[in-house]
Amino acid sequence: MTLFSHRITEQIPGLRRYARALTGGNRENADDLVQDTLERAYAKWSLFRFGAELRPWLFSIMHNVFVNDVRRMRNRVPVCPIDEAVAIGTPATQENQVQVREILTAVGRLAPEFREVLVLVSIEEFSYAETARILGIPMGTVMSRLFRARTQLRALTGEPSLSDARPGLRLVQSFENRPHD
Repeated sequence: MTLFSHRITEQIPGLRRYARALTGGNRENADDLVQDTLERAYAKWSLFRFGAELRPWLFSIMHNVFVNDVRRMRNRVPVCPIDEAVAIGTPATQENQVQVREILTAVGRLAPEFREVLVLVSIEEFSYAETARILGIPMGTVMSRLFRARTQLRALTGEPSLSDARPGLRLVQSFENRPHD
């Protein structure tokens, strides 16, 4: 159990980030979600297959705990701005802080199913297959939600869409329809 405890402790920062994304940035709810996840993991540690990946197992537990909590408290889930989230990494310049806040606010405005896929793939760096297993959805759904999340995020932040960056199609005349010289 000591080795198991050490391995779980290493995963807490990632669990906190994911919990913040799931709860819309509410620190108290995120901390409660991490606590509930860790309690469930310790209670069910005998179900963990040693040799398997611990990280996806913990994220699956967190996802399931969150979904169960949302079902239980469907009408009482408070929506809090994600801009309370602490920026990760080195302190940014004033301009970067504004950009980070805008992005965090935009991420907080995404639908929860888009937000969780975006966080798992883009921040926690899970593969599409791992994300699908964590969330219990098909891999195609993960890819679709990620595409939609990124598209909505671009729209919310005023970034040009991918279609705006591509050159338009040109009309090319065939040889048969070209005027002869």
